[in-house]
Amino acid sequence: MVTHPTRPAGIRIPRSDRAFYIASYVVLTLLFLSVLYPIVFVISASFSEGRMVSAGKVILWPVHPSVEGYAAVFRNRRVLLGFGNTLTYTLLGTLINVCVCMMCAYPLSRRDLPCRNVFMLIFAFTMYFGGGMIPNYLLMRNLGMLDTLWVMILPGALSVYNMILARTFMQTSIPGELLEAATLDGCSDLRYFLQIVLPLSKAVIAVTAMQYAVGHWNSWFDVLLYMRNEERMTLQIILRRIVLEGTQQLLDMSSNSTLDDTQVVSSDGLKAATIYVATLPILLVYPFVQKYFVKGIMVGSLKG
Repeated sequence: MVTHPTRPAGIRIPRSDRAFYIASYVVLTLLFLSVLYPIVFVISASFSEGRMVSAGKVILWPVHPSVEGYAAVFRNRRVLLGFGNTLTYTLLGTLINVCVCMMCAYPLSRRDLPCRNVFMLIFAFTMYFGGGMIPNYLLMRNLGMLDTLWVMILPGALSVYNMILARTFMQTSIPGELLEAATLDGCSDLRYFLQIVLPLSKAVIAVTAMQYAVGHWNSWFDVLLYMRNEERMTLQIILRRIVLEGTQQLLDMSSNSTLDDTQVVSSDGLKAATIYVATLPILLVYPFVQKYFVKGIMVGSLKG
């Protein structure tokens, strides 16, 4: 008998509810499989022989297992350089994002902040209205930030959505009595923020950090718009070129990385290997912060 987790044991579920649960499980299972299969296919294609991938013989499991795609990717100087650049932008950018977000969210969570509603109105205005691509490009050029590390980090240093999420989390999850007790003990606002607010906000920090990190890791349009120096290109741009061009010449990027006839990699195998290399870091990080997602998002979404 199908049982509901919140329904006392021994009580029968109405037939209409049972049909609803079964339909929900079927739909969710199909959605899960539709998301899972492309991931499994890319992994299988990346570990298959290139000509098998091009011939369309890879469906679920690797065919003629081979690591030639990964060998080609890691011989590619530009891929390794792009990986390093992406990692740098992601780590430094996420650190700055989280610091700015939390420092902005904390004062706005304080009900005694003068003109708090005015500041929130200004922040909310930026969520709906922006200057556009060309004005942003001209601004970056006039600031001298084109082709620099900071053009990838500073323009998006604060996400208003994440700031509102963190602010609401602090309002609903951190009792005001803590501030009163800390003030009576002579605790300054800075010390209260660093030693009390931040440790109690681990859940929302993990959620916002993950969102920021994924945004930085997947960023490619900003690189396409603001970067001209090939030494500063990211892994996503390299992946885009491989996917669009799919040529073997993209592998020959250093003078000592030549391939003989037995090492030729198909464009499909190369695409699969590069896609998996670009996706794996985020897949490895996500399980460590997954436990904070429900608490960080659901609690922060309740209006106090």
